[in-house]
Amino acid sequence: MSLFTPTTGGASARQYVLGKELQLTILTSAEETEGRHDVTDSVMTTGQATPLHLHTRYEERLWVVSGSLTVWAGPDTVTLRSGDFFTIPRHVPHAIKSGPDGARALNISSPAGFAELIARAGTPLALATPETELDAELFMAVTEELGDVVLGPPGMVPADLDGPGK
Repeated sequence: MSLFTPTTGGASARQYVLGKELQLTILTSAEETEGRHDVTDSVMTTGQATPLHLHTRYEERLWVVSGSLTVWAGPDTVTLRSGDFFTIPRHVPHAIKSGPDGARALNISSPAGFAELIARAGTPLALATPETELDAELFMAVTEELGDVVLGPPGMVPADLDGPGK
């Protein structure tokens, strides 16, 4: 059994940033669940968006703690608020954008995968400064290695894949 709280000594080793827009804490990793799942606590600042992407090895589940998230997943568009839960299956193109008050959400991937991406491509929070940028080259290399596919930049949604001339 393990206990993790944000105030315990191990918390800083589990906290990361992806640029200025996203701060994450790994609550449970693959090593702790024999690869079954991982859980991250993610905080997005106002109006931030992920690139359009899909996961080939794991599905992603979102539970919104506070604020709101708009999720474009395949043909669906949903706005999630505090207490809402949404599952994004494998191989489904999706993008996520935080609302006007930002968002805090638990991300659960199963089998585990997302927390490894964060641990390998993120900047440890203890080393981050206000000027810390995402290392896009490292992020893309780890993303590809873990079977994630980036389909377009932030702001692009799945419907854009079927647009004119595509």
